[in-house]
Amino acid sequence: MSAVGERTAAPGSAAPPAGRGGRLWGQLLRIGFAAGRGGPGDRLRFWALFAAAVAVAVVALGSVAAIATYDGRAARDEARGPVLTDRSQDAVALWRESFDAVGEVQHSVIYVSPLKPDAPPPPGLTRWPAPGEAALSPELVRQGEQERIITRYGHFAGTIGKSGLVSPSERFAYVRPAQPASELLKSDSWQYATGFGRAYPMGEGLNGRPLGQLLLTLGVLTGLPALSLLVVAARVGSRTRDRRSGLLQALGGTWRHRAVVNTGEAALPIAAGTVLAILPMLVAMSTDLRIPPTGYLLDSGDLRAAWPMTVAALPASFAVSLGAVVLLHRVQRDGTATRPRSFTSRIPRWRLYGCGAGIALVAISQYFRGTPGLLAFAFGTVAMWALLPSVAAAAGRALGSRFAARGFANGRPGQLIGGRWTVAHPGVVVRLAIAMVIGLGLICQIQVWNSRLGEKAAAARASEARVGDGVLTVYSRDITPPAIRDLAGSLPAGAALLSLDTNPEQPAPLLQGSCDALRSLGLPCPIATETAEGGDRRLEEIRNWYGPQLRIRVVPSDLPLDRLYGQLLVIPDAPGQQAAVERAALAAVPAVNVETLGENWLTGASNKARLNNWILLFGSLGLALLLLAGTMSAAAEFVRVRHVLAPLAVLTGSDRVFRSVALWHLTVPLLIATFITGVVSAWHSLFFIAVVQEGSFSWSVLAGAMAGCAALAVAVGLLGGRTAARAAHHWRPAAD
Repeated sequence: MSAVGERTAAPGSAAPPAGRGGRLWGQLLRIGFAAGRGGPGDRLRFWALFAAAVAVAVVALGSVAAIATYDGRAARDEARGPVLTDRSQDAVALWRESFDAVGEVQHSVIYVSPLKPDAPPPPGLTRWPAPGEAALSPELVRQGEQERIITRYGHFAGTIGKSGLVSPSERFAYVRPAQPASELLKSDSWQYATGFGRAYPMGEGLNGRPLGQLLLTLGVLTGLPALSLLVVAARVGSRTRDRRSGLLQALGGTWRHRAVVNTGEAALPIAAGTVLAILPMLVAMSTDLRIPPTGYLLDSGDLRAAWPMTVAALPASFAVSLGAVVLLHRVQRDGTATRPRSFTSRIPRWRLYGCGAGIALVAISQYFRGTPGLLAFAFGTVAMWALLPSVAAAAGRALGSRFAARGFANGRPGQLIGGRWTVAHPGVVVRLAIAMVIGLGLICQIQVWNSRLGEKAAAARASEARVGDGVLTVYSRDITPPAIRDLAGSLPAGAALLSLDTNPEQPAPLLQGSCDALRSLGLPCPIATETAEGGDRRLEEIRNWYGPQLRIRVVPSDLPLDRLYGQLLVIPDAPGQQAAVERAALAAVPAVNVETLGENWLTGASNKARLNNWILLFGSLGLALLLLAGTMSAAAEFVRVRHVLAPLAVLTGSDRVFRSVALWHLTVPLLIATFITGVVSAWHSLFFIAVVQEGSFSWSVLAGAMAGCAALAVAVGLLGGRTAARAAHHWRPAAD
């Protein structure tokens, strides 16, 4: 260590030779590398740093994958978008967009009809579909197998190639109507297209979110827990490491010397973790990878095209992890202590003020609209949850002094020692409580997000439970009297056809049909008045959706249908006939919509649920990282507790003191942190619901989560006492 002293010599002394300085840095690196392969505490630190490096690198590579995916989606979306025109002489095809659903997931159906034989087909198709043919995406074929989706739009012409889909998991269809172009032009719903190659929102692009929102969600729900794990891993260490840092300072070593030693100690586990994190990326580059629970398929081609960003992300994540370890390993500069600082004696006030500022930012976010309000809420939430463990530790420290005083007065050594330790080491509570605090917040937020169903969607769900597909609506502005006759002749046997006029200028919606159709709804025929009561459950469901004052009229001949406000109702005589009705309707009228009552609300809720699945994915990963951080921190605390408590066996002659100290020092502060976090989580969730005016808060979910955290707090105390008791049996005095 003489070299360290030479490096810190007085300014007037001669500088050490360059070779000696180089040997010094090499020696310090070797010291750090050897220290990383030391005792049990160092092994724990190795695996903690390894896990933290994996987490940080995975988040970095996840960001790269998101950017690459959005770039690829934008390019393919622009390549397939129609170039629309009003000039029929310039057009090469007719184009029309419609929507359909498989299950409760909506997809785009693009109707095309070429006007010129040499017109190039849309990207993803090797040829134009023949009249009456349809080309479907592979995912639509897979998901719609039970509904026989390949026969819904006509003859199956094959699947759409990846170049015509924004993602391999997109549900998409190209359909060419059987009618000639001259017949199609009678409807004003068709548009002229001169080709393809202009961005046009359709397919998955209609329900997507901006890249910034995705990265923000990833950073808040997964990136923050990854950084928390990194902080915990950087603080995990053995007494040997602390003494080594103190010795370096005592010999005149500067922060640069300690940084070199810490670099040598942490470089290997961080490098190993960073390299391991590339494995999922390599798999995703080699094949389209489905991401549970979202069901989304990553395009491997997009990730391969982004290999420069991938290569750059690895050293960047390595540098972040290593830099955090070096910067977080500090010692006091006044020379009064040589152990690394982790606010063992006090909690920095800026942490408490920062938590308060985060809460205030969340509270005032309601006064901002759009992106500013979202950013204020997000940053306030991050600050609040990141610093709330320090608030909980401050509360535990304040109560710890009272516990110690009461233990002294009542002659309880365990309560006395545990209370004083809590006062002296509040940083321990912060490291242990961080997993509980952020985990509780994530659980409550995920529950609130998933509860945002909406009143109409809830009503549609209830209607589906009562009548299923017993009432089907058929709507299109292109339905003509001949089309109604064709549809009536091709419906499944026993199905009834009625018309519904919802013109707002009328006193109430008007339901019309033949006597046989009305009898299928449980009505007598003829009916006494237009506002006749009665009917079966299906008619009652129609009234629920279109108004209790529904008028009913018998029509002896063809059904009248208002072009703007009219729709047809199909009443099958048996469940499970929706697919057959859809095929019949699409054969009669291209781009017709066939839905159950309220199905459009269910598809909207399904789209929202699929977006919530991303929150569930990122939140679950974040929660797993937080639990890992808590496990690492608890394991490190066990190592410290068993060494410190072991000499008490000589003084007390009993193992009970170990359990008592561990419970008062570990369990009680964690229970306090759980209570504070539960209160803040409830306020945060209820505030969010009040702002967005949607969703519900489950007190049972919060109670269950708090009960789990309380059980974990008890388990941490019991395990700490047990490990200390076992170590006490093998403890021998040493000259340290």
